[in-house]
Amino acid sequence: MIVTVTPNPSLDRTYEVPSLDRGEVVRATGERMDPGGKGVNVSRAVAAAGRRTVAVLPLGGAPGALVAELLAAQGIEVAPVPVAGTTRSNIALAEADGVLTKINAPGPELGPEERELLLRTVRRQAHGADWIACCGSLPRGLAPSWYADLVARAHAAGVRIALDTSGPALLAALREGPDVVKPNAEELAEAVGRPLATVGDALKAAEDLRSLGAGAVLASLGADGQLLVTGAGAWYGGAPVAAVRSNVGAGDASLAGFLIAGGAGPEALASAVAHGAAAVQLPGSVMPTPADLS
Repeated sequence: MIVTVTPNPSLDRTYEVPSLDRGEVVRATGERMDPGGKGVNVSRAVAAAGRRTVAVLPLGGAPGALVAELLAAQGIEVAPVPVAGTTRSNIALAEADGVLTKINAPGPELGPEERELLLRTVRRQAHGADWIACCGSLPRGLAPSWYADLVARAHAAGVRIALDTSGPALLAALREGPDVVKPNAEELAEAVGRPLATVGDALKAAEDLRSLGAGAVLASLGADGQLLVTGAGAWYGGAPVAAVRSNVGAGDASLAGFLIAGGAGPEALASAVAHGAAAVQLPGSVMPTPADLS
């Protein structure tokens, strides 16, 4: 069973458009509304694979209620943390050539009691979990050290942690030794403070993150594939994609595929690559099912 934690979830609206012309009326050729947030997407991909998952997330207002309703319709158990603010709504514009423009709202600010309730809810849901996947940006009210605190509490309970975040929150959490961190190329470059021009550069950067505390690094390199670096070795994999329809949630699908396959070694990397490649060929943030995997 995989528990996901999404501190700043969203209601995501994706519009498919021929092209995006500023200042003009743009007519959408398709639209979707999905529960959003990186951890939410991981739960959706795990559920699509027929595995049990529980999504822990703060929810508020009408958008929050709709997020819970949409997740339940997909067979996902929701452990909501009620908050006074309103869950954010995001917009994505997917052009026919694969270019994606996203508008992400900031989300509500969590108060002290809401912050503590979120941690207590994670601790309660962690019993019997194989993994806790902590994903996404932190909302207002949560310090960059919040993920580090969660990692420490999860390890004290004997549960493995996969972390997908960036910036100060990632760097702060490394000192608590998350079992897996999953940056994309830009986040990896930001974490080490230098550009990454080659897969070799990404390998060295991943090794740097391991030296700072990460047990393993699963790096998504976009069209260049994915890289897994652990104490046992390093592996690289990629899959050809005929056409990219939407890359929303592709990295989250990759993390789900990795965890579903055990979260270690080349077999898990192969699962991550297959899930990510399948996701980019689907509309909006639709998560792949086993039938979509090639």
